[in-house]
Amino acid sequence: MVQPTDGRAPAHIDTTKASIARVYDYALGGKDNYEVDRAVIERIRAVAPEVNQFALDNRAFLVRAARFVATRTAITQFLDCGSGLPTAENTHQVVQRLRPDARVVYVDNDPTVVAHGRALLEDNELTRFLAADLRDPGGVLDDPTVQQFLDLDRPVALFQVGTLHHVADEDGPARIMAGYLDRLPAGSVVVVSHFFDPENDDSELARRVEDLLVHSPMGSGYFRTMARIRELFGGLDLVEPGIVACHRWWPEGPQLTPENAVQRCVVGGVGIKHPPQR
Repeated sequence: MVQPTDGRAPAHIDTTKASIARVYDYALGGKDNYEVDRAVIERIRAVAPEVNQFALDNRAFLVRAARFVATRTAITQFLDCGSGLPTAENTHQVVQRLRPDARVVYVDNDPTVVAHGRALLEDNELTRFLAADLRDPGGVLDDPTVQQFLDLDRPVALFQVGTLHHVADEDGPARIMAGYLDRLPAGSVVVVSHFFDPENDDSELARRVEDLLVHSPMGSGYFRTMARIRELFGGLDLVEPGIVACHRWWPEGPQLTPENAVQRCVVGGVGIKHPPQR
């Protein structure tokens, strides 16, 4: 386990470069991060004081989407790509509380996450961790961990929450998702969230934050337009209310605090793969 508070790090962890997982961990109030990770958030805070809202809304969206799949569908298989560091209410905790027989495979290739992911194997026989690159759909889906633990002939819930906006190639996210969508059976559900350029008055904030992220030690974090984000769902049928600001997707209740611009710059959606029309 990472022990950042004593100033040391395991030899295989590079603390000169920010880790996406550790930056999110810091934004969520976690302790598994280093100064280089904290500096990314603090730089952004200068132009967007509500920067932590990106991570908070993203995590809350994941939890609500996981509950939706567990209670409104018959799916009991979950593939969570770019799972990140453990925090309260991980995917397996949410779905297995509602469906005790649910199987969850986490995928990540961050060394810090791998260390935590392996620990999950000791605690939960219905949870597996795969150290792999989510940008390689074939490599993920053909890996023995997935092949032996999930039945890819039956519907699967695929989560890409807060992952694809770290892919630099503008066409890359849609190409990656096509690789997954082609292999998922009918009845599968896909959950995606992504940094968003609204192409309105909030665009200036989105692009300023993007510039800070891309030129930070983390090196990624791209805000894309709605047209680009829709491409990630291919021909899936979107669950209402479609692709919206994460905090507006199946909210727990009305938002009583004023909505800020940061909240409008991260969106999420859930799509269902129906059988092809005959």
